[in-house]
Amino acid sequence: MEETSRQIQFPLHTIGKRKNAIARIWMKPGTGNILINRRPLEEYFGVDTMKMIVKQPLELTGLSGHYDFLVNVRGGGVAGQAGAIKHGISKALLASDPDLRPTLKKAGLLVRDSRIKERKKYGQPGARAKFQFSKR
Repeated sequence: MEETSRQIQFPLHTIGKRKNAIARIWMKPGTGNILINRRPLEEYFGVDTMKMIVKQPLELTGLSGHYDFLVNVRGGGVAGQAGAIKHGISKALLASDPDLRPTLKKAGLLVRDSRIKERKKYGQPGARAKFQFSKR
């Protein structure tokens, strides 16, 4: 039987989403630099928890210093953007090495978090909140 070797075309391009945030990610072999909207990760996200969220797929797979990422992210807030980047990085790692699928899937990194804000309904102040009822 003949072995087929899969040739990867770099840079790899993937898209990650969470809430209203959309992250476009380009991955290429490198030293572990992550540029978000032309700024380094440490400068873009001031909070350490957001940096941890972004790096989670890399640390889980043990590929922290192997790839460089160029990220364009827009929409949503800080947490949504961090989640979108995490989703996109996970998809890029999977595209580069299909053997990582069980690890990423078990951690829940390949599933898009589809929770979005519920729309405001007419005759109400919010999505579920109601105006105070007065009998008299």
